[in-house]
Amino acid sequence: MTVGKTRLGDFAMARSGDKGDGSNVGVFVQNEADYEFLVAFLTPERVKQHFGHICHGEVVRFEAPNMLALNFLLGDSLGGGGSESLLTDAQGKTHGLALLEMVVERPERA
Repeated sequence: MTVGKTRLGDFAMARSGDKGDGSNVGVFVQNEADYEFLVAFLTPERVKQHFGHICHGEVVRFEAPNMLALNFLLGDSLGGGGSESLLTDAQGKTHGLALLEMVVERPERA
């Protein structure tokens, strides 16, 4: 089995937004094999490391296998939240796109 490097965004999609002072990032794929890869690879620790410069709280992951999706809550990542923050993206709308830039190594398919 060959393993290739690729961007998460090459096979996944994402949506994100604010949840108080944290952001909510949902990642979803179109098939079971990619979902199984996400479950194994996209751990809260990896997501926390990827967002280390903005996520100062805990990262919690929720699995939604019936939708082939994972949802992450990034605690303390919005500088106080939409009405308090001076950040350019106080609602975390770009966090989904930022996660899709993560480089992953996954098995290549025939």
